[in-house]
This record gives sequence, C-alpha cells and structure tokens, in this order.
Amino acid sequence: MSARKRISADKRKEARKEVSLAILKNVPTSPRKMRYVVDMVRGMEVFKALGVLKFSNKAAAEKIEKLLLSAISNWEQKNERKAESGELYIKNISVDGGSMLKRLRPRAQGRGSRIRKRSNHVTLVVDILNSEINK
Repeated sequence: MSARKRISADKRKEARKEVSLAILKNVPTSPRKMRYVVDMVRGMEVFKALGVLKFSNKAAAEKIEKLLLSAISNWEQKNERKAESGELYIKNISVDGGSMLKRLRPRAQGRGSRIRKRSNHVTLVVDILNSEINK
C-alpha cells in the first residue's frame, strides 16, 4: 500500500471511529411492514427510540429494538465507555428488500398463482449528537 493510500485509509478509519452500525439480514417480514416501524424511530435519540419500540405493538419493533441495542453496544465497544442519555442518536436507518421465497397456490380451473414471501435487510447507524456541530 502506498503512503498516499495509507493516509486516506487512516482518515476514513478515524472518521468511522465515532460512528457505529449494526446490520440485520434476512428478516422474514416484508420490507413495507418493517419501514412502518423504522419511520417511527428515524433520527431519534437512542434511549427515547428504545422506549417507543418497547411499547409498539408491531412485531417488527421487537427486532428493531434488538438491533438498536446491538448498535449501542457496538458504539460502546469502539469508544470504550458507556453511552449516556442524550448523547447518541440514530443517524441513518434503512430497510432494503432481501431474498424472496416464491411459492404457488392452487387456484380455480387448474391454474396457479404466485405467492411471494418477502424478507428484508435493515442497516442502523448510530452517531454522537454533537459530532455534526463540531465539524
């Protein structure tokens, strides 16, 4: 690796030092149902978002809550300290479509219709609230 590439790689590594992410793959719910829950917590402070997810009656909220706890834990491991209330927020959260199971359901007159069992991938990025003010 050349010196120039090493310097730019070190800069990128330092920029990602404070940002922590967690990825959840192949969740067996449709992306549309997951996006309803994700839209509730996008941009929130993490502990407030945990409260919203805990009392949501959507099935997808349980999975997002677990993912958020994982992202907080990843941030704490990277920075070697505990997260304080009001410090972290959800910087970016996105839901992408995953693989799809295709099945056939019998219909009238010998026909068949396709059933698509969808899955999704969720990416959650957690960051410090003050990091954008300092830069």
